[in-house]
Amino acid sequence: MPVLVGVVLAVALSSASPAYAHNSLTGSTPANGARIATAPTTVELRFLAKLDPARTKITVVGPDNIPAAGGAPSFSGSRVSVPFTPGAAGLYIVEYRLPSSDGHPVKGEVRFTLTTGTAAVPPSPSATPSASAAPPPTESSSPASASSSADPVPAAGADDAGRGWLWAGGGLALLVALATGLFLRRRSTRP
Repeated sequence: MPVLVGVVLAVALSSASPAYAHNSLTGSTPANGARIATAPTTVELRFLAKLDPARTKITVVGPDNIPAAGGAPSFSGSRVSVPFTPGAAGLYIVEYRLPSSDGHPVKGEVRFTLTTGTAAVPPSPSATPSASAAPPPTESSSPASASSSADPVPAAGADDAGRGWLWAGGGLALLVALATGLFLRRRSTRP
């Protein structure tokens, strides 16, 4: 019986391993859903794994979809910082898109509210966008930007599939542990 338990546990853990291939957001500054009065100089996102600067896209937009990224993102391992140029008071959305080591794209957003601000000034048409700043999302290209949720919104199925395997593996491991405990308890009560 112990061999069977070991085999089932090994299968459960190997089934859950694809979840570790997905990179995901672990935190941000400002925090998701924060209401702040003083604008930060940078917005920082923290992830589980090291980021690839060439394939990671970060956008920051404020009220009326006005870009609020003040320059190129800077990367340090699993962290990325974007200079922040505040505009009007209101909701700011930081969207990210990055690849995971298994090739699946991971995307989501962090939202925070600036309670005080300056008048929003749209970018002049003659200004050339910097190569590192991505254009602001549009409703047709980013359905997540229309969401009013305060939680990060990952791409449908990108992180959910990995978490599903993790939960399934954990549930299976728990069932195996319970069955083993019942088997050993029953065995020890026999004369």
